[in-house]
Amino acid sequence: MRISERLIPAAILTVGLGFASAFAFDGTRSPSDVAPAVGLDIVSRDAISAPALAPATQTLAPSSLPAPALANPGIGRRLPEAAGAMSPAEAFRIGAQALRAGDVKAALASFEYAAARGHTLAQWKLGRMYADGAQVKRDDYRAFRYFQDIADTRADDSPGTPQAPFVANALVALGIYYVDGIAGSPVRPDLDRAREMFAYAASYFGDADAQYHLGRMYYEGRGGGRDSRQAARWLALSAAKGQPQAQALLGTMLFRGDGVPRQAARGLMWLTLARDAAPADKRIVELHAAASQQATEDQRAMALTFIESWLNGGRRE
Repeated sequence: MRISERLIPAAILTVGLGFASAFAFDGTRSPSDVAPAVGLDIVSRDAISAPALAPATQTLAPSSLPAPALANPGIGRRLPEAAGAMSPAEAFRIGAQALRAGDVKAALASFEYAAARGHTLAQWKLGRMYADGAQVKRDDYRAFRYFQDIADTRADDSPGTPQAPFVANALVALGIYYVDGIAGSPVRPDLDRAREMFAYAASYFGDADAQYHLGRMYYEGRGGGRDSRQAARWLALSAAKGQPQAQALLGTMLFRGDGVPRQAARGLMWLTLARDAAPADKRIVELHAAASQQATEDQRAMALTFIESWLNGGRRE
């Protein structure tokens, strides 16, 4: 059964504000901007950072992801013979220390040793390094294969496990790759697959970035029909967890009444929160400035009241 078929009930369970407009937000927050998950093999934030784990807001029975298994993409470097029967966890720790010390070659060898033995965090770290071009030459297909390894083996993990944030982040990365495909590789654009990846991570793991991307796909009608109501519901879940792109898109939808009942003051609230969370995002700053200029004095005052309530703990989705 395709993931999308299992997710239809979950898509209806989200809360609704009613909100929209599609802009070319990139979407996913950089994992380096959020705190590392607790309970994983120790590493310094300078060596690796983990995506934030938000509590799942829906329940969904896990299922196998509909993606082909791919061969492990390790380069084949060998650790020193002294490594012997080193455990994957110990190899990962050595790799993290090497990366902190600036020895990228040694770090890659250690991470690949651990990744080849199923160490989820090592697979994720390698995927992120190649996807971001961080200290290595960017290689999207190699990154894709590392993320796919995680999806093939860890998609059914409980959302409460320490590795769950990394699994969810890998699914989001795969979804993003499926949106446009990877030039010069077997990975072709597949919007249906992209939506399935986002939907699974959004519903089963409650991942804020996945919820944003899923909401945006519903809004734009990519990978299926356009549905502003579903878009607003997924964006609301993501925005409530502090995802700035979701806050901006949701705020614009509400402010303009685009596909949902207009709530200008609440839309301005979300746009203000998005601007404060991502002040370097020029598009978000411009959207907030435009809405603030168009808003009436009463709407701006009401938005400030909503923001004060939000900051004081009166959050609502």
